[in-house]
Amino acid sequence: MTVDALTRTAEWPGLVNPEGSRWHYLDTAATAQKPQVVIDAMVRALGRDYATVHRGVYARSADMTLAFEAARRKVSALVGGTENELVFTRGATEAINLVAQTWGVANLKAGDRILISTLEHHANIVPWQMLRERTGVEIDVCPLTEEGLIDLDAAERMITPAHKLVAFAHVSNVLGSTLDAKRAVAMARSVGAKILLDGCQSVARLTVDVKALDADFYVFSAHKLYGPTGIGALWAKGEILDAMPPWQGGGAMIDRVTFEKTTYGPAPQRFEAGTPAIVEAIGFGAAVDFVQAQGLATIHAHECALVAKAREALGRMNSVKLFGPAESAGILSFALEGVHPHDLGTILDEEGVAIRAGHHCAQPLMAHLGVPATARASFGIYSDESDIAALVRGIERTKRIFG
Repeated sequence: MTVDALTRTAEWPGLVNPEGSRWHYLDTAATAQKPQVVIDAMVRALGRDYATVHRGVYARSADMTLAFEAARRKVSALVGGTENELVFTRGATEAINLVAQTWGVANLKAGDRILISTLEHHANIVPWQMLRERTGVEIDVCPLTEEGLIDLDAAERMITPAHKLVAFAHVSNVLGSTLDAKRAVAMARSVGAKILLDGCQSVARLTVDVKALDADFYVFSAHKLYGPTGIGALWAKGEILDAMPPWQGGGAMIDRVTFEKTTYGPAPQRFEAGTPAIVEAIGFGAAVDFVQAQGLATIHAHECALVAKAREALGRMNSVKLFGPAESAGILSFALEGVHPHDLGTILDEEGVAIRAGHHCAQPLMAHLGVPATARASFGIYSDESDIAALVRGIERTKRIFG
């Protein structure tokens, strides 16, 4: 099935306004709308099939445990991993914090260095700063090219044997620029550093193979992948996970507890204290099934075509400034001269168009771009040219309002 056919025939409840008109949703980079198949899977899990996992001896608990662990296998396989390498977290943010507070605390010390980039999301900045306060590790920031890509030429000049970790976004949530991940991994390997890739914006549109990349850590969330909020994933090499100490204590992550001593379960169990997000994991697995059924290459090509058309349409407006590379992955950030992005977003909302307006949890990048905020239109599998037309009409109306 082509993306156009899917757009016409699939049910997307979130894209319909109360009176039945289409909502022009252009905020997929923040969170994707959910297809009916994901909603249905979660409703079944929350109702007809519901039971706890791992500890029940009754049949429904066993069945739910099988479904929960099947979801883990699906999510790990999406990025080319195996189930013992995949930890369910509350999201990508928690996954990065988990790495920082377990692997980072155990392996990094004063004098060691971490390399990040100018375009990182706050979730790939703040946890490392917190680690710096705790351990004394230093942080270096790689600049960007003029097009808005992480400048790997500069990174290769910057990196030294003192760098123990490289942490880069695979795809920028603001600019849509895509990292040459293989080159980044090779650079990290050249000095013996580990590498973490933030895959939040990549897993819904790019084919990712962590084994082929030889990545050490890969993090992503379900809700940008057409799945539920409140759950994400940390993929890590098995030998790294096995060596990492637990982060949170409680039920499910233990082997044996006495008042004198507690021993911990193996990975990934060791990192999943308490009752897990059962229904959300089922939804996560259903979302993986959904995107794989459509084909990531098909989704990516569809989004790239829409971004190209949107850039062309907005580029014809003298008052619009575009940011990022011409070839971006489903994301277009821009500024309208004389209009704050929040004002633009408000007027577009009146026109039935939803964009993101603000710093996009990337304030250092905003400083680099020389703006307090940008407007961001981001596309998904359900987007089409009518969304672009509505966006253009809304911008034209905004220009008339502001004179």
